[in-house]
Amino acid sequence: MKARILKYFVVLTMMFPMSSCGDYLDVVPDNIAVIEEAFDTRESSLRFLATLYNYLPPFGHYNNNPALAAGDEIEVNDNVARNWSSRRIARGGQNIIAPDLGYWGNNGTVTNLFIALRDCNIFLENVDRPFDLTEDEKIRWIAEAKFLKAYFHFYLMRMYGPMPITRENIDVSSGVDEVRVKRDPVDDVTDYIVELLDEAIPDLPLVIQDTGNELGRITSPIAASIKARVLVTAASPLFNGNTDYSNFVDHDGVQLISSEYDETKWVEAAAACSEAIELAHEAGHQLYRFQQAPSDWSDTTVLKLSIRGSMTERWNDEVIWGGSDSQVSGGFQSWAQAKIANGLTAETRQSAPSTWSPPMRIAEMFYTENGVPMNEDLDYDYANRYEVGTANSAHKHYVRTGFETAKLHLNREPRFYASIGFDGGIWFGHGVKSDDEALFVRGKKGEQSGDLDGRLYSNSGYYAKKMVYYENVQQTSTAGYSARSYPFPIVRLADLYLMYAEALNESSGPAASHEWVDLVRERAGLEGVVTSWANHSNNPDKPTTQEGMRDIIQQERLIELCFEGIRFWDLRRWKKASEYLNSDIRGWNSQGETTDTYYQVTSLGTYKFLSRDYLWPIAEEDMIANSNLVQNPGW
Repeated sequence: MKARILKYFVVLTMMFPMSSCGDYLDVVPDNIAVIEEAFDTRESSLRFLATLYNYLPPFGHYNNNPALAAGDEIEVNDNVARNWSSRRIARGGQNIIAPDLGYWGNNGTVTNLFIALRDCNIFLENVDRPFDLTEDEKIRWIAEAKFLKAYFHFYLMRMYGPMPITRENIDVSSGVDEVRVKRDPVDDVTDYIVELLDEAIPDLPLVIQDTGNELGRITSPIAASIKARVLVTAASPLFNGNTDYSNFVDHDGVQLISSEYDETKWVEAAAACSEAIELAHEAGHQLYRFQQAPSDWSDTTVLKLSIRGSMTERWNDEVIWGGSDSQVSGGFQSWAQAKIANGLTAETRQSAPSTWSPPMRIAEMFYTENGVPMNEDLDYDYANRYEVGTANSAHKHYVRTGFETAKLHLNREPRFYASIGFDGGIWFGHGVKSDDEALFVRGKKGEQSGDLDGRLYSNSGYYAKKMVYYENVQQTSTAGYSARSYPFPIVRLADLYLMYAEALNESSGPAASHEWVDLVRERAGLEGVVTSWANHSNNPDKPTTQEGMRDIIQQERLIELCFEGIRFWDLRRWKKASEYLNSDIRGWNSQGETTDTYYQVTSLGTYKFLSRDYLWPIAEEDMIANSNLVQNPGW
């Protein structure tokens, strides 16, 4: 058996020369280096299974998850983020020598997911060995390993497109040609991922019973939701009928991404979404609504807390999959926290860096109070949105009464105020649980929320308030930040509803999708799409056409799932990244000390995106090591 473990390591070294075996050795009991002993007992096997979970990407990491800071949702000033990998990607600095945040191969900062796939196979080949493992446990653990194997394939497919399917580990005695694997077409990879998930779903628990020890482990609703996400991704324009990849073939001429559109992919995606929703409902998942409000809190405040809480309330019923080992820590939340506490001093204010800054495009993305885009609203003064207006008593739960702020900040939908902090904006909570005494942001240069040190401030004038739990408090007596971490929401029910709406619109037409979009809008305090557009939009028939409803669903996703690592991948699968990610990064003039000088639209830099950036490059060393690989187009 000792020879067998060496075979896995030798083959892996041939395929990925820079890979390390250290992560595997972490799960082997002390002084035991052979797989047969690693699976001797239930306890040691469970440790191996835990290691498979540890390969999951760091969803809640500010830099190592490209979906957080490598797109256009967040801007961090250069004094803080100059050397971040994610910033280089956002500014067009990706490379093929040592690709930033590349999960194919070993670049020293994130996990080589082919090692994760190898270890999934080792687990599946050996899980029947422990003498004290019950049959029910074995069935569940196999299903979990199959899910993780499917998810690692999906993560790589979403980043790189075609990839080598890793059905089983290659024996070292195999010939050179077998070791030098080829990339499999995206459609084949999708089919294999779905095959694994279909095998796993029936054997996974509907809910986690032992919530003290097992929250974050895979359930059948999680697996079904990821199956839905996989099929929606495969049906989307990047991988379905993308003529830009007509010449993307391997050395044998096999086309790796289909250039012919296939509508049945949307039919399959819709069916998978329906299955996932049914399982989620059966498991008790529902859209989150804040329940603990005293009677003197306004309905507006409760609504805003429902929106924020869908992300920040620990293990709330809407979260289908939360990352138990991928927390949004208090430290991370302090980056999104505006400095608003009364009594802050030069020493204590530094405990909240406040550098996690949404650009102006994100602020403009949200609807008006009428539930339609700003540039479509018949009653909204879109042309003068950058001018200054004064908040009155009708805005009291959103903007400080009497405060002069941009008209852009007035008369917007509740999700805007729940998600975005801004100069003059109410920030409910933070130790003050009274509507009448709620704290607010003062963001001009020299003010407590603004630039006082040239480094720790919001570059755009906006804050990602949605990411901050409402009871977090920046201390004023000491330089501390009291915060409650929460699991990163990898999948929540609103995401699933909107995926279903998208798949139905593409496969069955717009009318079929309205119900699922309207469920999300109702929780956000908005009327349904048909009513809102008919009464308030300059394009009243938009929800009745497939193209119009496509635009609506896409904007709903961008709004509802803001700051949750979804926008980055959605823009790519929709083939809209080139449109969004070649633009100036705009914000208010953070160096302005007065209302007139602060409310000037300012360029903070430029996002850059080429067509080649839709897919990650494979590192040159991996291309050299395996002559059967072909590089992604443009690299």
